[in-house]
Amino acid sequence: MAHTEHQTMRRVLRREIAGTIGLLTDEHDFTVMRRYRTFTFDDHTTYLQQVESLLRTLAAQGSHTTVALFDPEEYAEFCAHNGLEPDTAASRTRFTAELAATGPTVAYEGQPLAELVPDLVDEAVRKATWEYATTLLARIGNCASCGEDIGRASFARASHLLTRVLDTASPGERQLVCSVSAAPETLVAVLRADDDAEGTTRLDEAEALEFTTVLALGLATGSAGGLVMRTTAPDTTDRVYGWRLRGEGLQPLTAGEVFDAYCTDVTSGDLVSPESGVDYCVPPDLGSGEEATGHTH
Repeated sequence: MAHTEHQTMRRVLRREIAGTIGLLTDEHDFTVMRRYRTFTFDDHTTYLQQVESLLRTLAAQGSHTTVALFDPEEYAEFCAHNGLEPDTAASRTRFTAELAATGPTVAYEGQPLAELVPDLVDEAVRKATWEYATTLLARIGNCASCGEDIGRASFARASHLLTRVLDTASPGERQLVCSVSAAPETLVAVLRADDDAEGTTRLDEAEALEFTTVLALGLATGSAGGLVMRTTAPDTTDRVYGWRLRGEGLQPLTAGEVFDAYCTDVTSGDLVSPESGVDYCVPPDLGSGEEATGHTH
């Protein structure tokens, strides 16, 4: 009887444990991991099917599971740094536990793996973008004339501008895209916002942090860049407008410039077909002096 009770308690406790699965999302990474003898999978498609089956099983048992992006190069560096033997399941488990705390993750909520994987990759790109922009901001240092920390001041300025942009937007769903030219490639950040029942703007804090950091980098370095807003609300035409980065401020784009910006892929430069029923327009006034370029360091 006591043995049965212990088994029951263990099953109950197991449901209280949140787990993380490290996922090899593409075939190249999967092939790299096959060099380890203890990694026994030999087909990426079958591997993904087994992962999805396991996720469904865990969910059916009431377990909460997150999926983390498993990078073989980062794993090898992790093992070397911590003096671990990489060709063991224990080392892979320890690395996955580290990813749960510091790496990009997506919660499994019953969605197909075909939907989860792109979300996980997007999360990884977003995190890498934020880390890169943060590093560049920190390297700028202090203003030679006034001694002000340029990165910190630019972040505060970017936060203020973002608040003004959101406050002056029409109610409804809003999507902001900020692009900043930076070596070796353009940095792009996306921020989505909507209103709750009381009319308060709701944001994803991680998205907002990344967006503000990328915008701050553009302001701090005087890089070419821009910010485009799209607003969507029931029974109204979608509105698209934007600004270019200029000095420490935002300069409004004309309706024609917004059309060109929105219908051009920021990464490849290729033209994108315009949508019908979309109003490409000038942005609202951000307030006294808010659109001015201000001084530069």
